Amino acid sequence: MATTPDFIEFVCDQIDPRWNRRYRKMFGEYMVYVNDKPVLLVCDNTVYAKKLDCIAPFISEDSTGIPYKGAKEHFVLDVEDGENFPKIIEELEKVIKVPVKKKKKGEGK
Repeated sequence: MATTPDFIEFVCDQIDPRWNRRYRKMFGEYMVYVNDKPVLLVCDNTVYAKKLDCIAPFISEDSTGIPYKGAKEHFVLDVEDGENFPKIIEELEKVIKVPVKKKKKGEGK
C-alpha cells in the first residue's frame, strides 16, 4: 500500500508554516524536507524519522519500524501529537544537514 496524496499533504500541514517545508516522491513513497533538509520518510501512510538521540526523549521506546525492505530501523512518529511533533521537527532541523549534490563525471573540468 503506497502513501496517499491526502496523507502526505496532511503530514506537511502538521509542520509549522514558519519552516520551509516540501515533499518529494521517491521510489513510490515520499521524503519530507524542512529547509531543504530531508527530515521525514513517509511510507505506506506511516511517518518515519532516523533514530537519532536528540529526538528519542519525545518518542516511546516501542515506536519503531522499518520503512522499507533493507532499511535500518527508524522511529515511527505520531504527526497528530501536537505537543511532541513540533519539537521533533525542530530538533531534526537542527542536526540534519542539507545534502550536498555530487558532481557528475566530467563536470568542473
